[in-house]
Amino acid sequence: MENLDAPAAPSNVPEFSVSELSFALKREIETAFPRVRVRGEISQPSFPRSGHCYFRLKDENAVIDGVCWKGSIPRLGIRIEEGLEVIATGKLTTYAGSSRYQIIVDRLELAGEGALLKLLEDRRKKLQAEGLFDADRKRPLPYLPQTVGVVTSPSGAVIRDILHRLRDRFPCHVLVWPVAVQGEKAAGEVAHAIAGFNALPEDGPVPRPDVLIVARGGGSLEDLWAFNEEIVVRAAANSAIPLISAVGHETDTTLIDFASDRRAPTPTAAAEMAVPVRADLMTETLDYAKRLVGGMTRLLRERSMEVAGLARGLGDPRRLIEERQQRVDVSGERLALAARQLVDRRAQQLSAARLVSPQAVIAAKQQALVAEGRALTRAVDRFKSDALQKYARAFDRLDQLGDRLKRHGSDLLSNGQRQVDQAAKLLESYSFHSVLNRGFALVRDQDGHPVLAAAGTSAGQTISIQFSDGHVGARVTDGAGAPKPVAAPAPPKRRDGGGSQGSLL
Repeated sequence: MENLDAPAAPSNVPEFSVSELSFALKREIETAFPRVRVRGEISQPSFPRSGHCYFRLKDENAVIDGVCWKGSIPRLGIRIEEGLEVIATGKLTTYAGSSRYQIIVDRLELAGEGALLKLLEDRRKKLQAEGLFDADRKRPLPYLPQTVGVVTSPSGAVIRDILHRLRDRFPCHVLVWPVAVQGEKAAGEVAHAIAGFNALPEDGPVPRPDVLIVARGGGSLEDLWAFNEEIVVRAAANSAIPLISAVGHETDTTLIDFASDRRAPTPTAAAEMAVPVRADLMTETLDYAKRLVGGMTRLLRERSMEVAGLARGLGDPRRLIEERQQRVDVSGERLALAARQLVDRRAQQLSAARLVSPQAVIAAKQQALVAEGRALTRAVDRFKSDALQKYARAFDRLDQLGDRLKRHGSDLLSNGQRQVDQAAKLLESYSFHSVLNRGFALVRDQDGHPVLAAAGTSAGQTISIQFSDGHVGARVTDGAGAPKPVAAPAPPKRRDGGGSQGSLL
């Protein structure tokens, strides 16, 4: 038999604690892989409140955990999304808390143009489903814009082409919002520029553009990727100012082209869309002016001929005026004569009429007024006497009714008191307390219900017995339906002290 108390054989294998072993592995892995690039598909990305991002990189055979710290996320250049195939660059390390290794990512690249195109198509379908590309959202471009806003790089050839083309076609006020058109900050700056132009007040010190041009030269899909970001597309779709997108060459297509009001194949074509040709407008205006002058001349000539023809059919105006003056003179003489005759007739009628003296009329009216006043005084006195008599009779009637009410009220209260006393006595006679006062008792079960017969009890049941002066508790030792015990139970012991009573059965 093996001796368990014997000491263990010495060993030259070093002994580590769990922490020592974990940190030794951590140093070994970080030393062996200080910088790595891993290609895989992003799976299960999560963004906790700390601002960091945790995800997994996988291929068809293996999975590795990845983490991107809060400060590195804005510098990635692309958004971490489920199913995105990327090339992650970072440092390989271990996480001792759960004994696993992971890569700390500080840079992400899309794995090839196929992944970019898939991401672009998925994003296009998503934004199209939201209605950002609908045709009813498109606004017409102004015909003669006073101010043109341009969102582009201030140092490239694009802005020079746009300014040169605008100067040749129709010189106008141009506002340039300088932005980066490639790189990590490009999308945010372009979206901010579009929103900034829309935020300018119409009557502010800086004129608000009538039309916007978002322009960039040609490049690869990665170079133009900033104009495929959601923030730029949404800013273009929400722009209240009509917007022309001129990103890349004619064969290049970005998502801002779908959200803009008009797409130009090149920045130069965008400038041509924004303004008309001044020389053509001047030529067209001169042609309209010549046509207008010719038309007015022809119209005046025709109207002059019509007036001359009408004048030949009219009489001499001086002769017509002289005839009207003669008629006016004759009518004036007749009017003066008729006025004198009317005055004479009215004077004769007035002298022939008999007029009544105003004093006599006033005296008659005064006498009538005095008579009406006397009649009114008599009527008021008669009304007062009748009203006083009615009031006196009403007060007497009211006093009589008050006396009757007092008498009937007292009788009613007396009868009610007698009826209440009789009902109280009757109720007292019906109460079971009077029965208890005659020596009877009321038995209740443990639920407080009255026990009306012995059959309603059972052995061991607790009951309450109510006398006229209080309650006592008891326990049933022999129920009506219970089997009879063989030996008689011992008499209950009497408790000393207290006012409680033992079993009564």
